[in-house]
Order: sequence, then structure tokens, then C-alpha cells
Amino acid sequence: MKQFISVKDVKDINVLVKQALHYKANPFADKALGANKRIGLLFLNPSLRTRLSTQVAAQQLGMEPIVFNVDKEGWALEFIEGAIMNGTTVEHIKDAAPVLGNYFDILCIRTFPGLVNKEEDYNEKIINQFIKYAGIPIVSLESATLHPLQSLTDIITIQESMAANPIFINKKPKIVLTWAPHIKPIPQCVANSFSEWVNAWGAADFVITHPKGHELSTEFTKGASITNDQEAALKEADFVYVKNWSSYEQYGKILCEDAQWMMNNNKLALTNNAKVMHCLPVRRNVELSDEILDGPNSLVTKEAANRVWAAQAVLSEILKNH
Repeated sequence: MKQFISVKDVKDINVLVKQALHYKANPFADKALGANKRIGLLFLNPSLRTRLSTQVAAQQLGMEPIVFNVDKEGWALEFIEGAIMNGTTVEHIKDAAPVLGNYFDILCIRTFPGLVNKEEDYNEKIINQFIKYAGIPIVSLESATLHPLQSLTDIITIQESMAANPIFINKKPKIVLTWAPHIKPIPQCVANSFSEWVNAWGAADFVITHPKGHELSTEFTKGASITNDQEAALKEADFVYVKNWSSYEQYGKILCEDAQWMMNNNKLALTNNAKVMHCLPVRRNVELSDEILDGPNSLVTKEAANRVWAAQAVLSEILKNH
């Protein structure tokens, strides 16, 4: 693995999942692998699980992680080629990224979309500029369109849950990604990424359900069944992934405020006693009810804990190849 930006950088999802679960059982199995190596974690946006889990994973591989909150502590970066920098930006990415490439062995970047210019966001301008100029492996800690570490974590969590349940020995799971309400426009990153990874994994019956107008880009959903009927989608589901996202076509807009889309125990009763997932942070009793989050069907805490092992598997693969 040369970098980790999307599922396209992964040769075999199942092998990577197996490695992650190996680290879960043996956290310090490769504690010398990253000895005398430094990893830079650059945040242009806030983080809790992504930041801390990646730091823990790096340390367990023997690396020294250094965190820099660019949005609060750094100069305002310019990403436009040929820019006349007579405005608010102070340093061009062409100057900053090569320097960072000399400081670190691996560089991790977290940035969000602006949700204003769809073309700019979906061209992944920011992370691609780091890839172009840093000269070292880049790991996405979330980008304008994708969140691959979260999605790898989700597949790990699903496979781990399946392994503990004998009904899946001869049965493909039914996985449902369901839209949920939110109080503000949320990026499509997690929903895009989850769709891309489940489709690439190819070991599930995958259904996406959302209100009209909240269709995701077909670049990521191709291969899934898609419906606006949430109750029909939930029938016989084994795993339900709950997530809000704003409109892709009417970019960044909230087109539905129907509270009936919130996942609760009445809807859970339609499923095959499904396990419920969410990437966190979650708006309780808006996206998901307390009864779900605090109930026996929630995988949310286990899913968040597995972020460490996803990051450790990815970083170890990059270290082994560099």
C-alpha cells in the first residue's frame, strides 16, 4: 500500500480486516516496525476518534506521532495554482507540503468539504495537492468526499460481529445504510465511503434508503439497491448503518426535516434483530434514539473502539512498503 485515500488503495479488504483483528488481539506485535519513524497528523477540521485512534495506533507500531491543528495553529494555506497571494492566505501548499515531506515519513490529512462548490469538493483539491507536493505516503483522516479509515472500521466491526453469530456461516448479511435527520447540512463523506467499501467488499446484500433528493453520487453507490421506503429497506436487515448527509444534487442543502426518519426500537422491530451502527458524533434523539444507542443492539462503542485497529493495519501496510 503506497497511500490510503480510498478503498481503491486496498488490494484485499479481507486481508486488511484480518490484520486489524490480529492487532486487536496483539496490539504491540509490530512495536518495532515504526521505530525511528515520524507520522504527522494535520487537522484542518476538528476530530476526536480519528485523531486519538491514529495516535494510539502509530505509537503501538513504535512511531512518533506529531499533531498539528492547521486551522488553529498554522498559516492560512493557499491551494490554487498560480494564485496571486494578495489576500488572506499566507503560505502556498507548494511551499508547505514539501517541507512536511521532509519532516515526516507518513503524513495524515483531515479536511472537510465546503459544501458550496460541488466540483471543487469532489475534485478533492486539498488532499490531492498534499499528495502531489509532499513526496511521502498520504493517509486520509477524512477528505471532502470520503472517510476511508471509518469505512474500514465499519467493515471490521461487521465482520467481527458476523464471526460471533453462527447464522452467517451460510448467509450473506443484509446491510442497510439509512439516512437520518440532522439540524445542519452534513457532508456526504461517510455515506459515500461506506457505500464504496461495502460494494467493493461484495459480501453483503446492500440497500441504501433516504428521502427523495438525498441521492448520493452513483460513483459510490453503484451496486447497491436504493429506495425511498425506509420501512421496506429495514425488513430482515442484519446491520443498519445510520447517517445523515446533505443533498448531492442540490449541493449541501437540507431537503428533508422529517423526524420520522430517526431510527428507534419500532423500526428495529422490522429488522432481523439488526445491529445498529453510527460513526459518531451522534445527535441523540435526532438521528438515533436513546433506546437504540443505549440498548443491546448498538455496535456504536465497539465500532469507535475499532478505529485504533483499522488505523494500525493501514499504517503497518504503508510502513512495510516503504
